[in-house]
Amino acid sequence: MRFRTLLVALCLVGLSLLTACGGSVDAADKEQLTYKQVLNTGLANLCPSIDEVSRGSIPIEPGQVIAFRDMCLEPQEYFVKEEPINQRREAEFVQGKVLTRKTSTLDQIRGEIRVGDNGTITLVEKDGLDFQAITVLLPGGEQTPFLFTIKKLVATTEPGLGAINTSTDFEGEFSVPSYRGNVFLDPKGRGIASGYDNAVALPSAADSTDFNRANVKTLDLGKGEISLQVTKLDSETGEIAGIFSSEQPSDTDLGADEPEEVKIKGIFYARLEI
Repeated sequence: MRFRTLLVALCLVGLSLLTACGGSVDAADKEQLTYKQVLNTGLANLCPSIDEVSRGSIPIEPGQVIAFRDMCLEPQEYFVKEEPINQRREAEFVQGKVLTRKTSTLDQIRGEIRVGDNGTITLVEKDGLDFQAITVLLPGGEQTPFLFTIKKLVATTEPGLGAINTSTDFEGEFSVPSYRGNVFLDPKGRGIASGYDNAVALPSAADSTDFNRANVKTLDLGKGEISLQVTKLDSETGEIAGIFSSEQPSDTDLGADEPEEVKIKGIFYARLEI
């Protein structure tokens, strides 16, 4: 028992040092730790990794359906598209700094992978911890909140593959729910399911077009696009990992503001039940 306790302690220390250096953790090592050992270490915000050596490929027969679990997406870079001061230049993405601390990773996502008759592989997301509220600080001081998510993701590959290997790329669209809910009230007490109809001193001015957008709250359902590039896999365990790049709209304050375009880059991990 003492030897086992020592091993767990050494593992925890090693993983904590790895977290401080911004590294990743092996899925098997992470599963051995208890909740108290992971608490306040930052490990919960890290996606598992796979060894540098990738072994073989994962073949999938036409019509076959394979479930996947423990899918994890760890953002590492954030960009927001800004309009330039010079109108002759095009809008470009500006890198921002995340303000939300160790609560940015999507984890424990489940779904299925199936293959069509033409060899196209389709990845379908079903449920899990598939959204996180994140705020990004831009160099000019502006803060951009958005709901990082891959809800209802349907991503496909090019036809004719029939197997997942280190050159497989998934691309698809997903739904972006509203950053706020029905019962959220803004600072003036306006909401969708509750609160005031308007917050203007003169009732005759409440229906004017200048205030209508802020007074009449709406739940905006946006669309996002993501690219998942498999760079590592283990055909024996069914583990796949790689990098992702996602673009989605930001928060609109329940329809009061125009959404901004946000780009997120990072790494992902998933385990196929082969």
